[in-house]
Amino acid sequence: AARLAAVTERIEAARAAACREPGAVRLLPVTKFHPATDIAILYGLGCRAFGESREQEATAKVAELTPALAEPVAWHMIGRLQRNKAKTVARWAHTVQSVDSERLATALDTAAAAALDAGERTAPLRVLLQISLDTDPGRGGVAPADLPALADRVAAAPALELAGLMAIPPLDAEPDGAFARLASLHARLRADHPGASELSAGMSGDLESAVAHGSTCVRVGTALLGTRPITSG
Repeated sequence: AARLAAVTERIEAARAAACREPGAVRLLPVTKFHPATDIAILYGLGCRAFGESREQEATAKVAELTPALAEPVAWHMIGRLQRNKAKTVARWAHTVQSVDSERLATALDTAAAAALDAGERTAPLRVLLQISLDTDPGRGGVAPADLPALADRVAAAPALELAGLMAIPPLDAEPDGAFARLASLHARLRADHPGASELSAGMSGDLESAVAHGSTCVRVGTALLGTRPITSG
């Protein structure tokens, strides 16, 4: 509870310093590698959205927690996603924040359409396009030059909703410069797709800079839950 209050205060202070409207920035607790019991605690403290990065882990947590929670929560897939996992993720994800190729977009569109037809979901799957701010393919993200085509593909997909952009700053990069570039790319995207207003950026160590540059969703794990347990693989 104390950590949640401290993070919330940081976000609010950053929002106020940037002269942005109340409620303009939302917290997405990142619960990957932590047990479902931690999610239940955060739920009890009022959180209604959670970010996970591995399909198998997330699917198990959703199955365990959904029957026990009185109100629905919005599950966000924030990690890199293989196309062969799209069918499973489309059954439970409110948002996939890591779409970085047209092939993945197509797989998610097909899977979300099937889930809608089967009554496993009631609304299109929200999609954020993960954009690469560096040249490291291992960290995911579409190249800026390829963003317009990917955005058009998602916007045209019947079972997907183009919601905005997500990015992870380059390693060892100065956050302000990276987030300023991201804000510029987001403005270009919104010129063609005005509804793509979400900007997911900022984590435990750099959320103030991200909020100053327009982030609407900060993904915070360590500052809330502490160091993640050591995992293999």
